[in-house]
Amino acid sequence: MGEGFTRHPFDVEFGVRTSGLVAGRDLKSGHANDRHNTAYYGVAPSVLREMLVRWRRVKPPLPLDAYTFVDVGAGMGRAVLVASAYRFRAVVGVELHPTLAAIARRNITAWRKAQRAHAPIKMLCRDAVEYGLPDGPCLLFLFNPFGPPVLKRLLNQWANSLKGREHQVDLLYVNHEHALTIRQQAGWTRLFSGEVQRSRADAVADHRILANQPEGEYAVTNWEDCSIFRWTGSGKVQEKAHKIQK
Repeated sequence: MGEGFTRHPFDVEFGVRTSGLVAGRDLKSGHANDRHNTAYYGVAPSVLREMLVRWRRVKPPLPLDAYTFVDVGAGMGRAVLVASAYRFRAVVGVELHPTLAAIARRNITAWRKAQRAHAPIKMLCRDAVEYGLPDGPCLLFLFNPFGPPVLKRLLNQWANSLKGREHQVDLLYVNHEHALTIRQQAGWTRLFSGEVQRSRADAVADHRILANQPEGEYAVTNWEDCSIFRWTGSGKVQEKAHKIQK
């Protein structure tokens, strides 16, 4: 499965399989939401780690080990593996495509055997819109997994379930192509928007991997455009402009 398959250094170093590009048209699971898939591609580990640094700068109100990290559209599980190296309360991956979810589970097994996980990990194969968020504080993660139709339904589902959980749920959005959809959803406050640089090793690897695409339809830069949101539950759209950083 995948186009332009070249192993990322993350996979070489840790003996897992998270590399490659799978175009959205090839992610067929038989679900009605298949047509809204973007593509599978693993997030640059350096970008996710830097997003966690920036998240701490916007002062989450609770300690790290109070939060469950939830990767929505987890694919082969690279973000889940990276997140589990931190001492979250738990780490959960949610992935619609059964083959990607199965690969992620094998990766998690290898990761655990190597004793790299510092948090419990769970991988679920299901539609994100039908997944109920765990109780307690959550840090949600999106690497642009799907288009606005699914994102809007997901946001509505979250809004219905997050009443009474103000300032307990934050959202990291990498490659924030549809950030406007979130900004238009009442209850979310954007705390950060800007470019997050890849490490040199990740930039070199991603350029090499995507250079092998047969049709060259996906582009890569040395950074990702990213946002951080917090559920404030105010009933209106908010924007903390003074927090927006480059």
